[in-house]
Amino acid sequence: MLQARARWNISETDERQAEVLAKELEISPLVARLLVGRGMTDKEHAAAFLYGGTDHIHDPFLLDGMESAVLRIRQALERGEKIRVYGDYDADGVSSTTLMVHLLRQLNASFDYYIPHRVLEGYGLNKTAIDLAQQQGVQLIVTVDTGISAVSEIAYAAELGIDVIVTDHHEPPEVLPEAYAIINPKKPGCPYPFKQLAGVGVALKLAQALLDRWPEELLEFAAIGTVADLMQLLGENRVIVRQGIKRMRSSSNWGIRALLDVAGVQMKDVNSTHIGFTLAPRINASGRLNNADDAVKLLTTDNRQEAETLAYELDSLNKERQRIVDEMTKQAMSMVEEQKSAGIKNVIVLAHEQWNVGVIGIVASKLMDKFYRPTIILGIDKETGMAKGSARSIAGYDLHQALTHCHDLMEHFGGHQAAAGMTLSRENLPELERRLNVLADEWLSSDDFIPIIQADMTGSLDEVGVETIQQLEQLGPFGMGNPMPKFVFSNVICQEMRTIGKEQQHIKMTLLKSKDEASVAIDAVGFNKSSVLPWISSTASLDVLGELSINEWNGVRKPQLMIQDVCIPYIQLFDWRGGSKLDRNLSDLAERLAQLHDVQEGSALPAIMTFRPEDKQLRMKYSKQYPIWGLDGSGSESCIPCNELARQQKFSSITDIILYDMPDSVETIEQLVSTASHVQRWYAVFSGSLQQQGALPNRDMFKTVYGAVQKQGDSIVKGNYFVDVLSKRSGHSKDAILFMLDVFIELGFIRRSTEGYTPVPNPVKKELTTSKLYQLRQQSLEVEETLLYSTAQQLVEWLLNVQYQTKPSLEEII
Repeated sequence: MLQARARWNISETDERQAEVLAKELEISPLVARLLVGRGMTDKEHAAAFLYGGTDHIHDPFLLDGMESAVLRIRQALERGEKIRVYGDYDADGVSSTTLMVHLLRQLNASFDYYIPHRVLEGYGLNKTAIDLAQQQGVQLIVTVDTGISAVSEIAYAAELGIDVIVTDHHEPPEVLPEAYAIINPKKPGCPYPFKQLAGVGVALKLAQALLDRWPEELLEFAAIGTVADLMQLLGENRVIVRQGIKRMRSSSNWGIRALLDVAGVQMKDVNSTHIGFTLAPRINASGRLNNADDAVKLLTTDNRQEAETLAYELDSLNKERQRIVDEMTKQAMSMVEEQKSAGIKNVIVLAHEQWNVGVIGIVASKLMDKFYRPTIILGIDKETGMAKGSARSIAGYDLHQALTHCHDLMEHFGGHQAAAGMTLSRENLPELERRLNVLADEWLSSDDFIPIIQADMTGSLDEVGVETIQQLEQLGPFGMGNPMPKFVFSNVICQEMRTIGKEQQHIKMTLLKSKDEASVAIDAVGFNKSSVLPWISSTASLDVLGELSINEWNGVRKPQLMIQDVCIPYIQLFDWRGGSKLDRNLSDLAERLAQLHDVQEGSALPAIMTFRPEDKQLRMKYSKQYPIWGLDGSGSESCIPCNELARQQKFSSITDIILYDMPDSVETIEQLVSTASHVQRWYAVFSGSLQQQGALPNRDMFKTVYGAVQKQGDSIVKGNYFVDVLSKRSGHSKDAILFMLDVFIELGFIRRSTEGYTPVPNPVKKELTTSKLYQLRQQSLEVEETLLYSTAQQLVEWLLNVQYQTKPSLEEII
């Protein structure tokens, strides 16, 4: 067995509804099934999702505050007042600022922009920046992706005679700032029907209102911020991103072109995944490690050479960012490991003076993925003692709500359910951690700490082809709220397994529907899943959950499965027979079990099972390292602990058992397998030998030997001479002849003396099979055939049949 990393929740699809939808919209049955599984069961809803365009865009003036904002900006344009766009340093803030720069250029405004330095100034409006604006003659500030919580700062700007228009999408606080206008779809009382706009989406709506048209030329910037800020790609966001990607594929913006080029992405292939994992990290790197101005300059320059230079610099910054993140993540992981002895807390809170606050959000995400717990990572300023943190959460734990319960401990906080940021004194960190964990105890159950993966449907490998995968693109763009379709393929065979990547951290498999040579095969890749490979035996049947894609190499396009999770619902057998690395294999297994059960090495050990409990050599070799359990063929129904480590174990808690030596009979090991129904993995070693003398003689061979003795009558058949002569005449081995003589002696057909053999007159008729010697030899041969001479596949099939009590005859297996 192999437990899945997450709980798999497979959507249920009404096949009849899917069939009707496929006919009505003239789409493939696969796409129709996916739509129905995602709740789009009627023609109108599904058509809007698949084909919806600007006809599904809402009137920007439905946003509360939009009319006042438009009037004030037009007034500034008419008067020639200086406008300052005040943005944020993340990809949403940068793209929002970029969009406003292009908009105000079109409007011939007198303007500039300002993005605070993440480390030196922190998030949002600050009074020093407002003082600078007043000194430079700014009369109107338009915030983008920030400002909704800047109550005192906006009041200060008003005192200096500067009007502030807030455009934001973050959760509004209880007290709103007294700005000239606030545009935020989440603002209480705002009638705008779509609440999930990104910061750049709100800026786009402002542009739509000012231009009195849908600003197609700005959509590629809006797409970047919407995807990068992990907004749901449904409703209006879906239209923005889809149309933005379409423009991006033929973009005339030198910055976007240069950024795609340095990342090795062809413009014609751009999709939402490239935005999220290629463009956004490089844009974010500017604000994380340096100043976000460089990213805005890149996306607003009209100079190709400048764009290429800036793109190269951002790419270099991103590589440096990756190095810093890796270093910080290793430190954070070590800190969690140190806490393991006392148990990992439900909410992880880690702080360090040397941590770069520009990347703490990425580290928080990595730790949350690793331990699946709400995580806060903070960098502490040594001089001021202030800690700036970034948090990421799991389903069921609302970060914004949790931090609201702790508001008295912080100078500033903001965010939403899944992500948040905060600033507080280092002295308050222990109390913050305590309160957040108290809330976790109240809000979360043990199941909440197991991730959930939503799969769309089960599939069959023979249904997967390039054309099928191309059909899935109709559901794009993919992202939050509209994930890439995930499929579960059950009971597939793994033909090949290997690690790939610079550090061998990824895996590649070839999956087959069955063992049939003509079976459909598909390549499968799992990123950062190399740790799962040792838990998959060569004979395992897997259940795999993943996303389908097309791999193109040298002009050849092939289907490919991107593995998200793997499980094996049946017991496994690992074939260690005849191997020379038993000690190394045992050590590796013990180490992996400790990691699997998240305990110190030695706390979760594999058990060695011996069918020779009296074996002193075995105990001397392994007694101090591994639990040793014994089972003999005497009819005992239970296993017995043979050393102190075994006595410290509960037999019912053992998941991994090594079958060390050979049992006397197949029934003995059948008894063990049936008793140990809790075992998930068996490891076949079967060392030693039963020391039997060849195959079981047949009845004709027995007749030949008995007949030779009978011919002598009452005369004594000389032992060694008789055996030598009969062996030469019959072609049977001496050992086989001696065995048959011993059987006849046991059955009372022959007598043996010091001189030789004589037949017994008128013996009682008995079947050969009643002989104990005959039975033991028969059992030994059955053991060898079943356990030693079978292939790994035959052995695991036999094991499964015993486990599930459907024992076939030996002939059906071998």
